[in-house]
Amino acid sequence: MALDEFSDPIGAILAGAAHTGQFTADSLAADDFANVTGFPGGQPYIPEAPVDKRRRYRTVWISDVHLGTRGCNAQMLIDFLDHVDSDTMYLVGDIIDGWRLKKKFYWPPAHNDIVWRILKRAKRGTRIVYIPGNHDEMFRQFSGLNFGGVEIRRAAFHETADGKRLMVLHGDEFDTIMLAHRWLAFVGDTLYHLLMSMNIGVNWVRQRFGLSYWSLSKMAKHKVKNAVEFISRFEELVARAAAERGVDGVVCGHIHTAEIRQIGGVDYYNDGDWVEGCTALVEHFDGRMEVLHWAEIMKERQAAEAEARARQEREAVAA
Repeated sequence: MALDEFSDPIGAILAGAAHTGQFTADSLAADDFANVTGFPGGQPYIPEAPVDKRRRYRTVWISDVHLGTRGCNAQMLIDFLDHVDSDTMYLVGDIIDGWRLKKKFYWPPAHNDIVWRILKRAKRGTRIVYIPGNHDEMFRQFSGLNFGGVEIRRAAFHETADGKRLMVLHGDEFDTIMLAHRWLAFVGDTLYHLLMSMNIGVNWVRQRFGLSYWSLSKMAKHKVKNAVEFISRFEELVARAAAERGVDGVVCGHIHTAEIRQIGGVDYYNDGDWVEGCTALVEHFDGRMEVLHWAEIMKERQAAEAEARARQEREAVAA
């Protein structure tokens, strides 16, 4: 049934999420896809951290990667994927930015590296669920299909280790600007990418001075009253929809603002993004939920590694 045949668009999304039929398109098989990449044997070599140095979680949620844009923090996401494992991974929309790719094609090797790392996870047994967002809405037509071990869904339900039932969807369905004035969303997207271009320049300078990653757009978002009010309103709408459907909580993305909080008795989770905040939402094996701020984690790990190398050098000299 087409989406516009439902009187309740959110109900239509969840009806699709409840569908358990599994379709496999031979033309979308991972091996066939690999054969056109140009890598020897169809598969690239992907270095990873040793198993004992990798963090392991029951579930990982990431969204708003925006592959195909210069704002995507590809190297930081690659570092995350190389140091984190999970039984299940949800890709909660805007993984690829179709809006920007239509205007100007941009796809550096690092963006291929991210796609390959995700496909490799699926191949070795990680359940991958991809829920397209508004920037990669062209993939929504394939909901119900399995592409190279990646399940494409309009939305999903997830049960945590401690028995909580969570609704998982991108969240653009609750964006009042997207719903009422789609043209304004496109204008806002253009302005946002101008800000992200400034962000890249700022961080290039910071890197030259040995300073850690910092998000100009994230700072601006938290300082501008209208942006704060929009985020608060969005969170309330999402939580209300979850409450109406009788679930314990909801996981979404879309607004590039990682958050864990209770709203009206509903657990609200936002996994953030990999443009501004570089965050992921994770579920521990006891059901506990946490937001990982990867820029901070990576900085701490690299500092510890540098100290370990320096200590080894001192010991070698002393010997």
